[in-house]
Amino acid sequence: MAHLWDWLRLLDEWYPPSTAEEWDNTGLQVGARSWPADRALVALDPTVGVVGEAAEKGCGLLITHHPLLFRPMSRLDLEEPNGRAIAAAVSSRVGVVACHTNADVASPGVSDALAEALDLEVTGVLDQSASGSRAKLVTFVPSEATAKVLDAIAGAGGGVIGEYSHASFRVRGIGTFLPSENAQPVVGERGALNEVEEDRLEVVIPAERLQDAIEAMVDAHPYEEVAYDVYPLAGGEGLGLGRLASPREALTAAELADRCTERLGAPARLAGDGLHHVQNVALCGGSGASLIPVALRARADVYVTGDVKHHQALDGVAAGLTVIDAGHHATELPFVPHLADRLSAAGVGEVMVSELSTDPFAAR
Repeated sequence: MAHLWDWLRLLDEWYPPSTAEEWDNTGLQVGARSWPADRALVALDPTVGVVGEAAEKGCGLLITHHPLLFRPMSRLDLEEPNGRAIAAAVSSRVGVVACHTNADVASPGVSDALAEALDLEVTGVLDQSASGSRAKLVTFVPSEATAKVLDAIAGAGGGVIGEYSHASFRVRGIGTFLPSENAQPVVGERGALNEVEEDRLEVVIPAERLQDAIEAMVDAHPYEEVAYDVYPLAGGEGLGLGRLASPREALTAAELADRCTERLGAPARLAGDGLHHVQNVALCGGSGASLIPVALRARADVYVTGDVKHHQALDGVAAGLTVIDAGHHATELPFVPHLADRLSAAGVGEVMVSELSTDPFAAR
């Protein structure tokens, strides 16, 4: 019997809560981690109808992209849409979990699914987040204490490469120091130049975990004064908003807009030169108009996103960028079957995709 915590453990690994925006609300929205959940339903929005669908299909868990509890609630009114959805989830014992901006920046994430749906080859990240940045932490440890210091750094999130933890490099050498009369050296003598066999220990750490790792290292290190260096690393791990991509064959901007309409299921609007042959595409699932300046700096020919306002499109076109507004809902929807496929492959339980449309602009 699977429980909510089994699904949450997997989702937190793929979409760490620490990578979500500060204003966002991700993870468990309604329910208890101990609730049984052998079957999960994946959807874009946690509407009352979708919660009911999950209950009807015997799903103990509903996983959505958009959070059910997004803005702080001052009251729980069971006649309001959110209140009714919460009440329906609780009464049916359907846990509700959201993977929102932490899924936007993840790799693979929302924009990767959009690129796949449009048959575009991802070449990079449009707007790399701090969560994608890494640093190398280097310290110098007496050889007998190296394992303890490495364990402390790993416990703070350092030294993880894919499915491997405690990844590090060390080289042995001689460290020198001359303690003053006020020093309290663990090894060596005050007032004399000491030579100690030490390991140079190098560990790569996500930038957002660096301070925690430094504090853990200092606590575990035997020396009174800990010498260490931090080197920012170029590149990242593919984390950030949006993606850069290229077409697999010759394609005009108008043809790409038509492809958006055909494959995403909603009419796409094109602003700019439709006859321009596309080489570099920027794309961001959802509401990504604010990244138009970033797409320009990335030298994109075309930018595909949703929720583009009139003046934002004008500014983009004036700067030489062709803009395709394919809709907020439509550009995020490919993430739903993408996530369902990943969950199915993980084998926690049965996974289903919602059959209800929550697009508020869809023809009724």
